[in-house]
Amino acid sequence: MAKRRYNSYAPGTGCSVEACLEVIGGKWKGVILYHLMTAGTLRFSEIQRLKPELSPRILTAQLRELEADGVIARKVYPVVPPKVEYSLTNAGESLRPLIFAMQQWGDQYLVRSKAPLGPPCTAAEPGARPLLRSAAPAS
Repeated sequence: MAKRRYNSYAPGTGCSVEACLEVIGGKWKGVILYHLMTAGTLRFSEIQRLKPELSPRILTAQLRELEADGVIARKVYPVVPPKVEYSLTNAGESLRPLIFAMQQWGDQYLVRSKAPLGPPCTAAEPGARPLLRSAAPAS
């Protein structure tokens, strides 16, 4: 596991929220988890294609932290060129309700805040309804 900020945490307090945020916090971890949840097992280049603004160095760091925390599994195939796949562990799967709740809250926030809306993401939760553009007031 990654190095923790504190030596101990008190369950049932805000410390648990902080512990959760240590695992999934950061600009890209939630997005990476979302794509692994919606698309299944992905290779490094596939994740990078889904988020081209994410640099390879940062993607590597975020994947390593998620792996160290036991949220994703990294499988290396002994072939040339190297093939590496990333997938969710049981701990990662347990984050599914949290990540999708964050997505729903974010969709509602974007409409509520009148944020400029672009095309939907390439990956979507199976059976999920896309963000309704008609909910945003026309300019």
